[in-house]
Amino acid sequence: MLVAAFAIDRTVLVLRALSDLMRRGAIPEVPVVVDSPMALAALDVYRDAAGRGELKAGIGPDLVDLPTLRLAPSPGESMALNQPQVPCIVVSASGMASGGRVVHHLRDWLPDRHNCVVLTGFQAAGTRGRALSEGAREVKLLGRYVPVRAEVVHDDEFSVHADADELLQWLRDMRTPPETVYVVHGEEQTARALADRIRDDRDCVATVPRRGERVLVD
Repeated sequence: MLVAAFAIDRTVLVLRALSDLMRRGAIPEVPVVVDSPMALAALDVYRDAAGRGELKAGIGPDLVDLPTLRLAPSPGESMALNQPQVPCIVVSASGMASGGRVVHHLRDWLPDRHNCVVLTGFQAAGTRGRALSEGAREVKLLGRYVPVRAEVVHDDEFSVHADADELLQWLRDMRTPPETVYVVHGEEQTARALADRIRDDRDCVATVPRRGERVLVD
């Protein structure tokens, strides 16, 4: 299984989820390999913070409890993962498969029906991850198109963005209600739908600015 995950924060969340699944016996104990230099550096930062008790309550020094965890810092170790010899889980960046080492793995993993590719979190329009999540039969990787025969799973539970309900509650909790809300993130259709909800719920101006538009904020 190849897990496409962003190096910062997302990889740690994926590893913690795998730790929990293995501890409960929900999945077999197979090698788990982290293949992203940035993710490895970030993992050290998180472990250091956990050891000093700087993370939220309940997260101790054993930030990731994976006896089978392996690291692949070098290019050679990364290349070896293109043709794994045993069942394993590889976690690699980037999360939308738009660049990084995961692209090389996808080139070799996608044509094989024995493999599974997991996309974690939101996949933006125009990215390779979005194409895969929407059922693309082939994708372009490193200048060549490859067939998609592997199983592709999109797990959006890892998204770090607040959903519409959470954003509305955030606005409701403000001491002073906003006069104007600018929705500047997300695809146009969903952004406009959110603006409509905000306008109805908060009785304020809610708009989706055009690209390059300027407004006065005072």
